[in-house]
Amino acid sequence: MKIDAPWLTAPASSAVMAALGEAFFVGGCVRNQIMDRPVADIDIATPLVPDEVARRLAAAEIKTVPTGLKHGTQTAVVRGEGVEITTFRTDIETDGRHAVVNFTTDIAEDAARRDFTMNALYAAVDGTIIDPVDGYRDAIAGRLRFIGQAEDRIREDYLRILRFFRFQALYGRDGIDADGLAACAALAGGLDRIARERVGWEMRKLLGAPDPAPSVASMAASGVLMRVLPGADPALLAPLVHVEGESGAGPDWLTRLAALGGEDTAAALKLSKAEQEGLEQRRAALAEPDPAIAAYRHGAVAARSAQLLMQAAGSAPDRHAEEKIARGAMARLPLTAGDLMGEGWESGPDLGAALRRAEAIWIESGFMLDRAALLARLGAA
Repeated sequence: MKIDAPWLTAPASSAVMAALGEAFFVGGCVRNQIMDRPVADIDIATPLVPDEVARRLAAAEIKTVPTGLKHGTQTAVVRGEGVEITTFRTDIETDGRHAVVNFTTDIAEDAARRDFTMNALYAAVDGTIIDPVDGYRDAIAGRLRFIGQAEDRIREDYLRILRFFRFQALYGRDGIDADGLAACAALAGGLDRIARERVGWEMRKLLGAPDPAPSVASMAASGVLMRVLPGADPALLAPLVHVEGESGAGPDWLTRLAALGGEDTAAALKLSKAEQEGLEQRRAALAEPDPAIAAYRHGAVAARSAQLLMQAAGSAPDRHAEEKIARGAMARLPLTAGDLMGEGWESGPDLGAALRRAEAIWIESGFMLDRAALLARLGAA
């Protein structure tokens, strides 16, 4: 079996492979090529020990960055493009988060320590596939399986539970693997040992998949979702994905997170300040029945998100929603506290109350009243 891909002969990968002499493409680039998916990153595995990798690259005048030498990984930089190179290795000690490794020259041993069969595919420089764990057939079928015993792979790194659901959402076409799902359910407690940052990263990627709903439903059924996002409910996610498709909206992981709900989401997933604000805006926009007001108060992105969420919950679509959102997003209150003070209001609670009253009158007018009209209405109030 062979693959034919432009990245096999691209300048960066060609230079590294030529310098090393003994190396194979591995993992995502091979998997995605077989599955006719875009290839973003090139990873290389080699039987050469790290010092020999560095020596051969230096001899070829290729710069290296020691990105993970303890685990045999370094990055070659060719014309500003990075290519990750890792020495074949086996795990000799794991604690569910970290591993102590030994280097090996056996490609089968290197494959056996990886997570899923479709991720343990190698390709020689000419594109010939090396398939130590029968990953080729699984990739072709869209069948996600752990290598060997699922529980063994998970105990090596409990983050693989979340990777199982993420990869199922991205690559699975053959239904979820029952053995893998059972292992994830049995060992879900191990996720408590994983840093929230890593959990959040996986959830971002999962919720950004074209259709994460079946995977998230399986997470809920297996008890995994409760572990990473207590209080979350996946019921709205599938309708939301359908509405997104009907409306032409692209996947937005924050909108999907808003659909899930959950307790203390920001802490559970280690959201950034900007992400937390975005989530809060989407949720707040749901409380505004008028898309224009939602856009004015919370922004156009949040208002569009709210429309999708409301439709997913069963509301009829508003045919004029986009026009209203555009109007609300552009609206600016034509009155300031300074204007009111110029009209005799004194600084303090009364001024704030008057400004809020003016805003309410202006919103009720459909954002139509200008400064003079608004002052006149406010004076009469």
